[in-house]
Amino acid sequence: MRAGLAFTGAGISTECGIPDFRSPGGLWTRNRPIDFDEFVASRTARNEAWRRRFAMEQAFGGAQPGRGHKALADMVADGRLLGVVTQNIDGLHQASGVPDSKLVELHGNSTYATCLDCGTRYELPWVRTRFDAAGGAAPDCPDCDGPIKTATISFGQAMPVDEMARARKLSLACDVFLAIGSSLVVYPAAGFPIEAKRAGAELVIINREATELDDFADLVIHADIGDVLEGISTAH
Repeated sequence: MRAGLAFTGAGISTECGIPDFRSPGGLWTRNRPIDFDEFVASRTARNEAWRRRFAMEQAFGGAQPGRGHKALADMVADGRLLGVVTQNIDGLHQASGVPDSKLVELHGNSTYATCLDCGTRYELPWVRTRFDAAGGAAPDCPDCDGPIKTATISFGQAMPVDEMARARKLSLACDVFLAIGSSLVVYPAAGFPIEAKRAGAELVIINREATELDDFADLVIHADIGDVLEGISTAH
């Protein structure tokens, strides 16, 4: 049986009510991203970063996995996919049933936080309680006084070494690389479909809009992602 690999971007989560970042009206058109160095250096930046995160929680915190997430989870479970590599930070692949051993989060996860100095994990309700009690001030780590940040990769922050290595290994091992709902403009993550095709895999792009790699792909499908993945999942 041919082995597939799913590589997902924001487009798979838009039907769940989570807007993407780059399209017109996206989150980054309304708020300038806060760079990692700025977050570390400025308490004001940390306060603003957490204000934004909790505003997002109010709007999108109840999001549930969509048809695409569920279809990919089914394909992982029945062995048709080696795993899922995602640029998303919403935790919906885990919620759909993809096990951690089959999931690579290249840009981290916004559903919990960590101390940047000692690595202690903190859940969002813990952060929110202290943020609100301090009148909108970001809490520091009780163990080491380090800054606490969502477990995401910000602009200017180093990509996670282990996750990058896992994603590259999967990309080179697959027979079919499914690029799903990604604009394919954010590097180094967007380099994986290129590496996979050069290693002999077929590259299939599923996205509502054109991408930078459409001319490079073996097959391009511009259609509703949930519809397409449901069809693939139920096909045998």
